[in-house]
This record gives sequence, C-alpha cells and structure tokens, in this order.
Amino acid sequence: MTPPSKLARPDVFHPSIVLAGCPQLVSGDGDDDGLIEALRRRGLHARWLSWDDPQTETADLVILRAAWDYAERRDEFLSWTTRVRNLLNAPPVVAWNSDKHYLQDLAEAGVPTLSSYFFEPGQKVKLPKGEIVVKPAIGAGSIDTGRFVDHAAARAHVAALQDSGRTALVQPYDARVEAGETALVFLGGRQSHAFTKGPMLPPEGEEALLDESGTYVAEKLTSADPDFTTWDVGVAALEAACGHLGIATTELLYARVDLIGGADNPVLLELEVIEPGLGWLQLDETTRELQQRTFALEVESACERLGLGPLSHRRP
Repeated sequence: MTPPSKLARPDVFHPSIVLAGCPQLVSGDGDDDGLIEALRRRGLHARWLSWDDPQTETADLVILRAAWDYAERRDEFLSWTTRVRNLLNAPPVVAWNSDKHYLQDLAEAGVPTLSSYFFEPGQKVKLPKGEIVVKPAIGAGSIDTGRFVDHAAARAHVAALQDSGRTALVQPYDARVEAGETALVFLGGRQSHAFTKGPMLPPEGEEALLDESGTYVAEKLTSADPDFTTWDVGVAALEAACGHLGIATTELLYARVDLIGGADNPVLLELEVIEPGLGWLQLDETTRELQQRTFALEVESACERLGLGPLSHRRP
C-alpha cells in the first residue's frame, strides 16, 4: 500500500525559468531585482543567466530581460532564440523588432511615427533638411547614434555604417525630445505604468555617456502619469505590431512604447518588445509590488498557454 504521505503529495510540475541577461549584465541592471521574488510568490522559480549560457537551452522558459548586446551579435542571438524551448517574447516577435525597419510597418498601419529614412549598404544617400539623427537600423542602447547639424559629418557617419555592412536609419531631430520621452509599459497587452526618459543624445561633437557596462547610453528616468490620449497611441502601436505579426496582444509578456510630444500630438519613437527596461524603480514600493505581481501573473498565464502549467506534466 502506498503510504498516506505519498498519496497526499500532489504531482505538480515546476517549470525551470530563466531571466536572461548578457555577459556584461548577467543579472540585469538592478531595475528587475524584484522579479525573482514576485515570481516565487506565484510558485514560479526563476534564476538569472546570460542569454548565451548553454544552460538557457535546457530551461523550460526563458524571459528576455537584459540581452543588451544582441545587436552586435544579432545572427548568433536570433539563432539562439530558436533553440530555446520557450521564449518570451517569442522568436518571431524578437526577429521583427530587432531591425528598426519595423517602424515602417507601424507607420503604414497608421501609427503616428517619427519620419524614418533607411539607407542600405551601397545605396545613395539623400538627407532630410535640418538637424538629424543617424543610427544603425540594427542597434540597441543608442550605441553608434549621433545628432548632426553638419550634413557632411552626417554623411560620413552614414557611410561608416554602410561600409561596415549596416543599414543606416536617418530621422529628423525633433526638439520635443528635450522634454523627455514618455515610456508606456504594457504587461500582457494591458496598460501597466509609465515613466519619462530624459534626453540621451548630446549635441553634435559631444560624446554620449555610456553606462558602466558599456552596453547602453546612460538614462535619467523619472515617474510619469500620461493622459489617455497618449496611452491611446501606445495601444494603437501595440495593436498594429501584433496585427502585423499575426498574434494577440495578450501574447506579449511585456512591451514598452516610447513617445515624444504632448497629448495634442504624440509621436512614436520606438516600440520595444525584446528586452526593454520597464522602469520598476520609478514606481513607489506599493505600486511596484502590485505591478510586479501582475508581471508574475502574466508569466503564469504564459506557462499555461505554453503547456507548462502546474498540472501539465501529471502522470496518468
């Protein structure tokens, strides 16, 4: 006869979960420090690993959080996303969002988006008038990004990107960015919280200050409380992205929509669905715990959807 204690023990599956950083920031930059505990409170056990650690490929679920070197290792990174058992956000989402050509998809869907001009390697360059920003189409953390009034210097930067085999993205410099970017955070496709990112790009001729990890330009963040018209643009961007990808917005564990401009004319700068900073530390402690609980609940929901729920591996 089976002992009573054995009969009383539920056959519960505990998925192994990894929060993925990068070699320079294996455990993230500190903003996500509360996530391990938030997940644990839902019975989900997670640990941090660099995304390129072979152990990530044996985990049941990998959640991208600080893979901020992916742009310089994109082919390797995208190949890795397809080997991971389950990834949030999903590999097709990551592949699409890792190239800023996605901005054209959102603009074509009617999302108010900052004008973007792409110049492939070898393509003739025609710059828009006025001060401009030049960046690589595949890039992260504002690395290799510059502001230019001098169009000769801008052409030289475009040429350097092209000569290295990269596509250059040119955008008009919008002075409204001086007031900061509004970062709208969505969890499970639903509105969560927001914060403001101070201007990061210095004037032409000055060097941007990098974080000590060297993976991104240092940011100054503050809390924000945008009005509904600003959130509406964020919702439109999320719906357009998911419509293009053929998925439901609820399939995105997280998303961050970066806008400039006031409520009268908000314009999209970026949609971040790979590994955006979520600005937890800009929230008061009570709100942060509540929203991190929401994050954990969305992970729990994703586990169910992916066949990783607590009863998913119960033996007959």
